[in-house]
Amino acid sequence: MPIRSAAWPPGTPCWMDCQVDDPAKAGEFYAELFGWEVQGGDPAAGGYLMALRAGQAIAGIGPKPEVGMPSAWTTYFAVESADNTAAAVCAAGGTLLVAPFDVMEFGRMFVAADVTGAPFAVWEARAHNGAAVYNEHGAYLWNDLHTGDYEAAKQFYADVFGFSYLEYDNETMRYAAFIAPGSDESAGGINDDSRTGSAPGQPYWLTWFQYDDIDDGVRGAEELGATVLLPPENGPFGRMVVVAAPQGELFALLDPSQVVGDMPEPKSGRG
Repeated sequence: MPIRSAAWPPGTPCWMDCQVDDPAKAGEFYAELFGWEVQGGDPAAGGYLMALRAGQAIAGIGPKPEVGMPSAWTTYFAVESADNTAAAVCAAGGTLLVAPFDVMEFGRMFVAADVTGAPFAVWEARAHNGAAVYNEHGAYLWNDLHTGDYEAAKQFYADVFGFSYLEYDNETMRYAAFIAPGSDESAGGINDDSRTGSAPGQPYWLTWFQYDDIDDGVRGAEELGATVLLPPENGPFGRMVVVAAPQGELFALLDPSQVVGDMPEPKSGRG
């Protein structure tokens, strides 16, 4: 399995965690669905749980910082300096929701909302690099922003992280795959939900986990109390489904081996 033992390049999604009312119950759900080993919960760490595979970090599960907040998965972007990036977020029109702070010896982070209102976080790695396991069954492989303000979002993330984009635009989608500085590979995307009339009331980042049999994953998720929001469908990226976990946080499953159709051609590159 892919194992990363170094900090992720700046601008790359490097960590995912969910905030829920009952982290222990969420841990049981994801452990059963993905085969995660869930550890932690120490009050000194705020009750935060770590999901592992073979002792390697995959994701986190923690309590909501405020009662009444919706349950959600949060995407973290790797940065060299949380403080410098926080300044860039504000300069680009974003809002700091939680100012930069140290997470013990593990790293430094903050939580912000982008110019369209979508929450995200950044991670300045120290003792904890972020996800060590990725792009395999039960681990994350993609993150994308869903917003009705596509152009503003593109400009914001270009200003903050230096992203360039491969854009796909046809009758069914408008999507920008982002590329971090110094990379030739796309690391996530921005989806124009207004193109299909499905712009969310609250823009959000969606975490995609690889699942090697989507239909089996759907059955398992529903048996564990999850709700299917968008039923399984085939496409050029694989077979996919969007799910709400029992406490309400959204996530998606993708089986990249089940490809149907040709990959679309980008209408523009690295813009």
